[in-house]
Amino acid sequence: MRFRVFGRQSSARTARFGHLLQQVLVRHGWEPLKEGEDEAVKLVVHFLDADAPRPYRRKAQATFVVGVVELSRRPANVLTAAYPLLVRSLSNLLIVLTAEENRPETYFITLEQGCYPIGECPDPEVYMERVWARLAPLATAQLVIDNRFEPDLPPQLWEGDERTAALREAGRRLAAWDVLPAPFPLEELLDPRDLRHVKRLFGIGGLSYGNLSARRDETTFWMSASGVNKADLREIGRDILLVKGYDEAANAIVLSVPPHIEPRRVSVDAIEHWMIYQENPEVGAIVHVHAWMEGIPSTEINYPCGTRELAQEVARCIRRAPDPSRAVVGLKNHGITVTGPSLEDIFARLEGKLIRQVPMT
Repeated sequence: MRFRVFGRQSSARTARFGHLLQQVLVRHGWEPLKEGEDEAVKLVVHFLDADAPRPYRRKAQATFVVGVVELSRRPANVLTAAYPLLVRSLSNLLIVLTAEENRPETYFITLEQGCYPIGECPDPEVYMERVWARLAPLATAQLVIDNRFEPDLPPQLWEGDERTAALREAGRRLAAWDVLPAPFPLEELLDPRDLRHVKRLFGIGGLSYGNLSARRDETTFWMSASGVNKADLREIGRDILLVKGYDEAANAIVLSVPPHIEPRRVSVDAIEHWMIYQENPEVGAIVHVHAWMEGIPSTEINYPCGTRELAQEVARCIRRAPDPSRAVVGLKNHGITVTGPSLEDIFARLEGKLIRQVPMT
């Protein structure tokens, strides 16, 4: 796989970090983009100016961009200070370096609003191997975010059914529990040109968190759309979509939509829900929220949303549960996925047990 280093390394620490990271990449079999070459690569290490972060304009969805930024001092809240830089730079992941000589620190910031430190070490090679160990699984994960819309939804389903009614009610209940963070205001952080680019590249209207689905039959399920207000799920094909399959060759989620609707993309976690439903016929509903519960098993790696690797890891945890049809799985540094025979069953089990703050490790 190939990588590219982009942007200006404006201090001795960022230059040292960039040099060490390139060394560890080559040591693990990655090949740097040669001088003068201009093509899509798998990984971009983008050094940012904290005062004026500019995005790296990807040539392909599959390019994973790691922003690297140095802050002159550790802020009181690293996530609050650094998250806007992550969004403005259109990075998949942000590595924050603090410049305080007495207490240098390295933090990872994720799009899911994760924030966790990487332990410093006097040995630079050991330190960088720690960084790479956390970065490698994320950079190599395979996104499944393409949608194929087929305008073949039967007319009797254009207004939904009892399961879509249950999804609407479930969205309202989640909103009342205050565990559905509002979409991050991309329009306030990106200029119009960059906003158009990210919408065109990823087909999104915003970043929102949490999703829910309900099985319709053996092979299909209803699921909330990406970037919608889960408390106001109204239109079939726009706010709620019928997932009818996964085309592995095309790496796309297949959706059945009404022919008269301009469809919205399904949640990026559709591949995860699809795997769970395929493997567990007794599962009738799935809820994912950015909250936590005590004493639950968790995935070991915080793979990005919408990747096959995250879906496979969650499916594996559910498979190991005493009762896969009623499992609760933690997604590391992210939230929880809960299965149940119905949405009502899931909500009865979650009532009063959710912890809003997801632990970061």
